[in-house]
Amino acid sequence: MAGCPPEAILKCVPGQIVALGGGGFSATGAPTPIDEFIVSLAGRPRPRVCFLGTASGDAESYLARFYRAYAQLDCRPCDLPLFQTPITHDLPRFVMEQQAFYVGGGSTVNLLAVWRLHGLDRLLREAWEAGAVLAGMSAGAICWFEAYLTDSMGPDLAPREDGLGFLTGSACPHFSDDPQRRPSYQRLIAEGFPAGFALDDGAAVHFRGRELVDVVSERSGAQAYRISLDDGRLVEEPLQARLLD
Repeated sequence: MAGCPPEAILKCVPGQIVALGGGGFSATGAPTPIDEFIVSLAGRPRPRVCFLGTASGDAESYLARFYRAYAQLDCRPCDLPLFQTPITHDLPRFVMEQQAFYVGGGSTVNLLAVWRLHGLDRLLREAWEAGAVLAGMSAGAICWFEAYLTDSMGPDLAPREDGLGFLTGSACPHFSDDPQRRPSYQRLIAEGFPAGFALDDGAAVHFRGRELVDVVSERSGAQAYRISLDDGRLVEEPLQARLLD
């Protein structure tokens, strides 16, 4: 990696991102096909999978659901809390020891602020560039993009362009499951908001580096969409999702 120019680094070591609109273990505490898919991407037996519950303020109930689910998978689950004092981990060393990260849902704005305060945004980019799998649902899905649609600022959906920028463009979770998401996201893109991906609950987009390589679903009918402008015309392109067993 040291010999790669910055613009070529993702071609040297392709990290992966799985962005899930909603679903996964979060609802029940039981592993779903997408959770199994995420673990499989690490490419080794019993990978270390770290849960980041920052968006929920490290809620204990969320953490318990993660451990209950991922203890049933072929991996070594752990977590990185950032709301305890003091933080007990050597962050750079701890982050580089993980093969995969799962980021839970909650407030995207709060997640980004806390990560940047602790320098975790930079450490996760380094881990991704070294080949780690970054995954997450809702806030944990849209944080990787340049821009996103969120309810983190109050009851109304709001556009933000302060994402991590690991992936270009924008993202919107819960697309077909929240009646306000589709019209809000379409209107914003028609007005010049960055084009991007809309994700139903139960559907996920899988990137290797910055290249979309797969769209997967854990339930029938859930899918992803590419929303863009073409000569001033709004285009909603359904992306065929592969239903996981």
